[in-house]
Amino acid sequence: MDITEVVKRTGVPAHTLRFYEKKGLITSISPPGARRQFAAAVVEQLAVIALGQAGGLSLDEIQAMLSPNGQAEVDRTVLLAKADEIDATIKQLKAMSRGLRHAAACPAPNHAQCPNFRRLLKIAAAGAFKRGTVRHPGTFS
Repeated sequence: MDITEVVKRTGVPAHTLRFYEKKGLITSISPPGARRQFAAAVVEQLAVIALGQAGGLSLDEIQAMLSPNGQAEVDRTVLLAKADEIDATIKQLKAMSRGLRHAAACPAPNHAQCPNFRRLLKIAAAGAFKRGTVRHPGTFS
């Protein structure tokens, strides 16, 4: 399959295909110096790359899951670790969302007088948000 056909079928730009090839994620079947040709399986390989990236995996992590023949060899421990990381991020973002919603609707005359907002400031000052250690900062309603 010509590189132009791969671009049309997948929407992946040609420069990205060349980058993936240089990085070893995909392989062209054309001789050096000739217009790039790919096996039909490249479409599935690109789907695996897209799925991995959507899941937050780095290209190096994705590459480690592709065998030399391009078949996916999924490392379940990497996937579980990434899922745990996503879950932790979701918890942190939900806590921040609750805090922001509370601050927006807080009946206190100003935010400096709101105990929940003051607690959030203490947590932030301690650097917990930067370290990602905020798990359950409390109820904000």
